[in-house]
Amino acid sequence: MDYLDSLHWIHERTKFGIKPGVKRMKWMLSKLDHPEDNIQAVHVVGTNGKGSTVSYLRNALVANNYEVGTFTSPYIVTFNERISINGVPITNDELVDLVQIVKPISERLETETDLGPATEFEIITLIMFVYFGSIRPVDFVLVEAGLGALNDSTNVFQPIMTVLTSIGLDHTNILGETYMDIAREKAGVIKPSVPLVYSIKPKDALHFVREVVETNYNKGLELDRDIHVISDDAEFTYRYESYELENIQLKMIGQHQHENAALAITTLIEMFQRGIIQLDFNKMIDAIENTTWSGRIEKVKDQPLILIDGAHNKESIDALVNTLNQYYSDKKIDVLFAAIEGKPIGKMLNSLEDVANRFYVTTFDFPKALPIDAVYDYLEHDHIEKIQNYNSFIDEYDGELLVITGSLYFISEVRKLFV
Repeated sequence: MDYLDSLHWIHERTKFGIKPGVKRMKWMLSKLDHPEDNIQAVHVVGTNGKGSTVSYLRNALVANNYEVGTFTSPYIVTFNERISINGVPITNDELVDLVQIVKPISERLETETDLGPATEFEIITLIMFVYFGSIRPVDFVLVEAGLGALNDSTNVFQPIMTVLTSIGLDHTNILGETYMDIAREKAGVIKPSVPLVYSIKPKDALHFVREVVETNYNKGLELDRDIHVISDDAEFTYRYESYELENIQLKMIGQHQHENAALAITTLIEMFQRGIIQLDFNKMIDAIENTTWSGRIEKVKDQPLILIDGAHNKESIDALVNTLNQYYSDKKIDVLFAAIEGKPIGKMLNSLEDVANRFYVTTFDFPKALPIDAVYDYLEHDHIEKIQNYNSFIDEYDGELLVITGSLYFISEVRKLFV
């Protein structure tokens, strides 16, 4: 198999859909001598903010001379970036070699058990554990959960720290329709005696997670209780225990990024206090301030101004709207929107109407992408237009500010037009 053959085999497994549960993962890992036991890893879970928090953690650790592997999803530019070392994706040849290792195991799973075939995400997760646990060891691995937490494919290892970035209503057809449903799923990654750094806004979900933390005898470090962020426009002050770090100014804008950065800083300080890492605080803050993350309120064109953002649920759209109000209230904002199935489209569009001068809806080449009409029917806005060819529309756009959003998968396709 060459690289394209390997990619095709991985992507072909999307036909097996999403199958929550870890039995298939545990079986396959057992046949590979449990590579997941060989890594020192931080598990990052949450509805929103995972990718940004992983980026802050990675850059700060790299700045402190550690070699850091990351596992993230979905990819924005290239598939290989899902598994990276110090931000550099694995090579095509490495991916081919890894597929050669895991493919026979996945085939045995189908013939030797009644668990059914492995899904695409399970295969990618398995590849990651084999790579960092058997092939290419690193100092630390930052493992971003996929869908959910308790029944997510990544929830098969013992982390040194766990970070819960947020709880929001996403993938409700699988995880449940209330904040408590989501909280029960996310809390499934809380392991006995493993410190948890977390940010939860809904009160009932917050109280539930607090109880799980206490039951497991964890050290729980909670935003707005143990960790404090005092924002002043673009800058913020961070406070935790005896630590106070002032005038932190991020390249990634928005109040939600202040909170994501605070979770990362607290995780690093806890690792430092536990003797897991040596930490130069100046290097940590400098690295965090200079962190960027593709597809998060990312400027891809100056004239006219075009921003892309991978907001894909109600909470992340709200964060986007708040940021646009804070930084771009002087501009007429046009919105180009596309999304995939299973999202609260009505609520997302209602939030965007607070900032949209004109609305444009489109679709894109992705198995679960919603047709244009399915999105259009949610809107009762006077200024809506269906866009059949978003490439031409973006190329010819001549307004003040175009914000392109609705799906990370859509953003991944759009971003190709600017690189």
